Amino acid sequence: MKNDPSSSQIINKMKNTRIELAAAFRWAAKFGMNEGIANHFSVTINDDGSHFLMNPKGIHWSRMRASHFLVLDANNKSVMDQPSAPDPTAWYIHGSIHRMLPHARCLMHVHSKYATVFSTFKNSVMPPIDNNTMRYFDRIAYDTVFEGMAINSEEGNRLARLIGNKPILVMGNHGLLVIGKSVVEAFDDLYYFERACETLILAYATGQELKIVSDQVAKTTAQQWQNYPDLAENHFSELMRILDQSEPDYRD
Repeated sequence: MKNDPSSSQIINKMKNTRIELAAAFRWAAKFGMNEGIANHFSVTINDDGSHFLMNPKGIHWSRMRASHFLVLDANNKSVMDQPSAPDPTAWYIHGSIHRMLPHARCLMHVHSKYATVFSTFKNSVMPPIDNNTMRYFDRIAYDTVFEGMAINSEEGNRLARLIGNKPILVMGNHGLLVIGKSVVEAFDDLYYFERACETLILAYATGQELKIVSDQVAKTTAQQWQNYPDLAENHFSELMRILDQSEPDYRD
């Protein structure tokens, strides 16, 4: 008979999830992916994905701690009426996606420099020109209809339908949304997609004709990325070790 997890196991898992999320915020700030105190990350804490942790409004990412995160219920329609209500756009994007897409365990939304520039291109399909751009071959969803900020549930629902099973949503004229099975997986894609956009934009800036690989090579490389052992885990573990030495208060 399979044993149910003990309360101590659940508590420890929640604590570790909070610590990982705080680390993701600290490093996103270090990598220059934050925009003031805007944008938001979330991660689910129950099986159906309806309950999730998310950053409160008004705290700079470089100061984020494990204890800061709100615990929210995607099915609770009164969330925005509470004194500790999150940022409205955060709630309508993350609440809708967690409610509609149980596989989206972690969501990261940023207006990072290069991904945002990429989102402004009329043709924002990413050509496969290097390892990082090939990593996302046929793994990107595109939102081509920007109609203002996401301040209602209908907009969040629309974004959920657009991203579907893709890990990346390029939000036209807006920014980037990444989904993953964990904080570690989502952060790795956040990091590498920004690098892919940086490479592409710098390549365009040279004015030289791009050397684009075949779809088959791009597809093979993308699959090799998916099969590469422990890459995201090793990357994130090392980032946490650096914080443990320099900014251990992120765990508080």
